[in-house]
Amino acid sequence: MSRLEQITRMLENEPDDVFLNFSLAMEYRSAGEIEKAMAQFDRVITLDPAYLAAYMRKGETLMNNRQFDEARAALEQGVAVAKDAGDQHMLDNINEMLDMLP
Repeated sequence: MSRLEQITRMLENEPDDVFLNFSLAMEYRSAGEIEKAMAQFDRVITLDPAYLAAYMRKGETLMNNRQFDEARAALEQGVAVAKDAGDQHMLDNINEMLDMLP
């Protein structure tokens, strides 16, 4: 059974588990299923708007697919959340990604 199948099966029992939903987004991303990954990152953000890794990985995925405006929007949302949370480390990481955008 693939990791994707394992995560999907676990989500049947715990559909609102943030970490499992994030893991599914990352698996879709690894498989090149970008639209599914984006939808899953959005689900994570809906479930837990303070889950900073979702903004960062969503932005990174969009950057890698040359969707720079969308990446900037996702990362800027992450900046606002990181500031509210007082998470300087994630704020620095997200700002570094923003600086790489054309």
